[in-house]
Parts: sequence; C-alpha cells; structure tokens
Amino acid sequence: MKLSSFADYAVVLMSAAARHCGAARMNATTLSAETGIPLPTAQKLVSRLSAAGLLESSRGTGGGVRLSRPPATITLADVVEAVEGPIAMTACSEQGAHDCNLEQDCRIRPHMNVANNAIREALAGVTIASLTREMA
Repeated sequence: MKLSSFADYAVVLMSAAARHCGAARMNATTLSAETGIPLPTAQKLVSRLSAAGLLESSRGTGGGVRLSRPPATITLADVVEAVEGPIAMTACSEQGAHDCNLEQDCRIRPHMNVANNAIREALAGVTIASLTREMA
C-alpha cells in the first residue's frame, strides 16, 4: 500500500502548519515556498483540508490558514481521509454496493476489514505533532 502523492503532500503541508502553530497565520503561497509543494497543489490542499475541518481560514489583513486544533489531536488518518476519503485497502472495505463479481461468495472480505482497521489504527496512532519533532 502506498499513499498518493496528494496525501503525502497533505501530510507535509500539515506538518509545516504545525511548526507555525500559535504564530501568525500561513497562506498557501508561504506553505508552498516552505515545503517545496507546487503552489497549485498547495492551494488545492489548503482548500480540501479546510473543508475537512483540519485547517481554518480567514480572509483579509492578517488572514490565512492555521490548524483548527492542536497538532497533537490531528492524526495521519485524519489527514489521509481528508484528501483521499475513507481508508480502504480494497473496494469491498468501503460502505455501499461494489462492482465485484466475487462479492456474494467471497470468504476473504470479512478478513480484509481486520487488515483495513489495523492500517487505519496505525495511521491514527501518529499525530502531526509527532512529525514536527526532530529525530534523535
């Protein structure tokens, strides 16, 4: 399993925003320059992360974006789901109907949810705050 580059960039952007937590608001241009994420991508991410409630934005003088809550309460699972949707290893891990010819008689499907939940829990166990700390 591999995160998309969009999800990877979202984690990088959120980590940068966390480093400025409590300071002046940032904007997509500043975050792009600090992280190396292309500006159009940073703008899309700011929009998507704001819509998901992970960033809050304000307009006007002193406007910009900042984390909507402390970085210790925002997890990798939150960020990935904000930009990619629910974490699902296979289509049958998602809610609703699926386009799978094997679904009726599939003996693997119940077990995939166990694996899917383990991955989600692992991502939920890593906070944005932990990503901003220097490695020893």
